[in-house]
Amino acid sequence: MKRFSLALLLVLLVACNNTEIDYEKLNAQAAEEYNTAIRPGYEGRNPYWNEFAVKFIYAPAFDFKEVEGAAYYQYTVTPKDNAEQKSWVMTAQKPNTSLSPIWQDIEVGQVVLKVEAMNDEGKAIATVGEREFLRDFPFEGPYHEAVRDYKECAILGLLAWHNKGAIQSWKHSVEPDMSYDHNTYACKIIGSTVRCEVLLAQLCPSLKDDALKIAENAMQFLINQSQPADAPLAYFPPTYYLDYVASRHADNIGKTMTFEPLIVAHALLELYNITDKKEYLDRAMNITDTYTRLQAEDGSFPIKIDYQTGEPVNEVKASLDPLLWYLLRLESEYGITKYKDMRSKAEQWMQEVAVEKFDLTGQFEDVSVLGLRPYENLTNCTFASYGTYLLAKETTSDKEMQDALDMIRFSEDQFVCWDYLPNQHGVRIYFAPCVLEQYKYRTPIDYSACNMAEAWLYLYKHTGNELHLSKAKAMIDNITIMQNISTGMLPTLWCVRGSTDWINCSHRSIDMLLQMDKLLKE
Repeated sequence: MKRFSLALLLVLLVACNNTEIDYEKLNAQAAEEYNTAIRPGYEGRNPYWNEFAVKFIYAPAFDFKEVEGAAYYQYTVTPKDNAEQKSWVMTAQKPNTSLSPIWQDIEVGQVVLKVEAMNDEGKAIATVGEREFLRDFPFEGPYHEAVRDYKECAILGLLAWHNKGAIQSWKHSVEPDMSYDHNTYACKIIGSTVRCEVLLAQLCPSLKDDALKIAENAMQFLINQSQPADAPLAYFPPTYYLDYVASRHADNIGKTMTFEPLIVAHALLELYNITDKKEYLDRAMNITDTYTRLQAEDGSFPIKIDYQTGEPVNEVKASLDPLLWYLLRLESEYGITKYKDMRSKAEQWMQEVAVEKFDLTGQFEDVSVLGLRPYENLTNCTFASYGTYLLAKETTSDKEMQDALDMIRFSEDQFVCWDYLPNQHGVRIYFAPCVLEQYKYRTPIDYSACNMAEAWLYLYKHTGNELHLSKAKAMIDNITIMQNISTGMLPTLWCVRGSTDWINCSHRSIDMLLQMDKLLKE
């Protein structure tokens, strides 16, 4: 899919290499933007979405209720450990307005907000709400520059995986080497193995034969594991393989995540591109045809289904950004338009339900969606992805542009860490700038950093706003800094914690590195 015009490439080339970027101006612009509350509930478009939020970069507003007899409301923010007796105070006619008037004054740190109802004499008659949260670091560039050429970084990342024993084993087998136990997530991990090896075959011609052998054997495994042509989930490979970790959880046994086969469909398209074997394209189309049968009349899809019957296993609906990105790729790269109706219905559901509620729940195969309350497990992986999709469409309406901006700002607000406070030992445990994955796993992940980088690049394409470009570059540059200098591995976790490397996350980092390299060199 061609995502950027040549004209944009030239603009990016100039901007990214401009050593005279006025960061004082950009930082002031960012600070001003952070005064804007993101889809606050008092506007009436959606409920207050931040009940489970613990940090904010943008000025928040909370769902505190009015009390009888109040003439106005006083908002007092104090540091949690208020040894210096600091406070920031504002008043408003409602108890649920945003902290915009004092937001820039509030220092970074853990703070406590107290909202009191005041009478005409200026005396407090009731406390209507209290909330503790982190007033988080704003964007303050410049950040560290890349330490390695983007393409070189990407190739080293591919080689790090290619040389692993568990990947090399695919040359001689169509069964996974379970010494890499993440292979239990068949679609995500083995599908991403195929995609990485296809990329390596393209970038390193001397390794093409080996890489394609690995890719085709890994794909053959997925084909062998897939449902037969007459099954309700025809041609779908499984989310889970064997009895490992999440796959042994009772909620997951015999179940599959609805959109994980799309990872394999992308891999099939890429195998077709490099081998010209039509059976790969045909199988991708067969998977797509199954989705046409799964779509509900209202355009929605269930988040998880029974792997044998195809029936939903709960009432939770999926965020449809993975499907919409895939269908956009079919249209833009292959001219395949027969799924336009599915795409149109999916867009309509997203707009009328998910975006209007501002509740795009997380959809991870190792985190249960059962019993979740609204807004309990929000994530950049849905918000930023769908916001970027709206910007990547053939045309983007004014409303879609505003929705995209809201979702991308939300993702920055809740998940981006431009810096991180030291812990009790004086250690900054996050390697900032970085991006947390989800509420249920507040850990910085390279995949999430890439979600935000791509979103900002698309915003830059539409607006020409250099702040968006600077934010994207800060995240992509940090990929090069995080790369293991000895092995070339691109770590999944950007924090002080035991390592666990996911090849699907590395693939996402490699893709963003190559996107940035292309932008700067074409």
